[in-house]
Amino acid sequence: MDMIDEPASNTPEFSVSEISGAVKQVLEGEFGRIRVRGEVGRVMVARTGHMYFDLKDDRAVIASVSWKGQVARMSVRPEEGMEVIATGRLTTFAPQSKYQLQVESVEPAGAGALMAMLEKRKASLAAEGLFAPERKQRLPALPRVIGVITSPQGAVIRDILHRLQDRFGVHVLLWPVAVQGQACAGEVARAIAGFNALPMGGAIPRPDVLIVARGGGSIEDLWGFNEEIVVRAAAASHIPLISAVGHETDTTLIDFASDQRAPTPTAAAEMAVPVHSDLMAHLAGLEARLLRTGGQMVSARRQRLADLSRALPRAEALLAPAMQRYDIWAERFPGALRALTLAKGQELRSIAAGLRAATIRFQIDKSRDRLDERALRARRAITLRLEAQATKLAALERLRQSRGYPATLRRGYAVVRDEGGQVITAAAQAAQARMLEIEFADSRVAALPQKPGKATKSAPKPPEQGNLF
Repeated sequence: MDMIDEPASNTPEFSVSEISGAVKQVLEGEFGRIRVRGEVGRVMVARTGHMYFDLKDDRAVIASVSWKGQVARMSVRPEEGMEVIATGRLTTFAPQSKYQLQVESVEPAGAGALMAMLEKRKASLAAEGLFAPERKQRLPALPRVIGVITSPQGAVIRDILHRLQDRFGVHVLLWPVAVQGQACAGEVARAIAGFNALPMGGAIPRPDVLIVARGGGSIEDLWGFNEEIVVRAAAASHIPLISAVGHETDTTLIDFASDQRAPTPTAAAEMAVPVHSDLMAHLAGLEARLLRTGGQMVSARRQRLADLSRALPRAEALLAPAMQRYDIWAERFPGALRALTLAKGQELRSIAAGLRAATIRFQIDKSRDRLDERALRARRAITLRLEAQATKLAALERLRQSRGYPATLRRGYAVVRDEGGQVITAAAQAAQARMLEIEFADSRVAALPQKPGKATKSAPKPPEQGNLF
């Protein structure tokens, strides 16, 4: 079956990059700069600082990206579940064949979205115990140094300084920060940590209490004091902290983490220090109460002592028995002293009589006689012991002479040695020696050993001699 060639197509061919570039050009040219409203889905911040998140509604999802510089300029960062309006431009990401929204700024979609996010963050931080009442510290009664964290411009710092000066003169340290905008949260958190890092007794005095203050404003203006970094810094402060952010009706998360909340910055200054005149009046009242109470106590103790003294017996009655015993002993003492002196004198005379020279010489002569008698008995005993030992030694010497080695030789025995002087006790040893030496009772003679098998039959057999050893 023959193949039939198909007619050539007139449809142009495009490369992948050409198609991707055309789509990108159409999207960016058609939409340009747009605002998109939706709910924030997953949020991911890369190590580079770029933020990736999703915008979604009930039917679709748009991938969004915000570069590091754009993220740093955001007054409100998107969080999952938050409804926002994102401003940017629509573009494509060719490597993954998808379109995405390059976001330049994000704003909450109304105050309701901000409040919902605020409640969610508040619940999360409260679950960690950062708002627990047991974490709160008591404010010092009379601080010497107060640290103020606020903007150096504006009425807030002036109101705080004026109120502190009117009430009680203290040393004030100002840590200037931005009180709104993107830099607000970071600067406030660093200021709290910086005051806490000051050493005790250093060149810069460490504050006894901190005041974080700002005037009123919208929820967006006060949003920096709702950031997690500020709340954690306030909760971690070892220095008691007063939050005075906004007016009395304004509430931020730093108010829950601080040790004390003031409705206004001026009220914070009033909380920090007492009024000098009120303090002096209070001290005067305490002094009067102390004097009055002390006087009443002394009077009560004096009356109690008087009541108790009436129940005690008179001093004469208490001392009478002792005084009578003293009189009796005083009467007896001279006679008892004389009797004791006589008794001790008689005892002394008895002892002195035994110490006369004749008595002492008699005792010495008697002791010398006993010593001479004991020495004589000792010499006799030693002589008898030596004679007995000499007799025993002579008997042992006679036994040694009768049973010794020379006496045995005199009875007809002899000792045979080889050329090395070793005693030979067997014929086999004698046959192996080169020279023999025979010791008799009177002298020694040399002899040659006779090898086995060379002895003559006519030679008389020597008498058998027993072993001397």
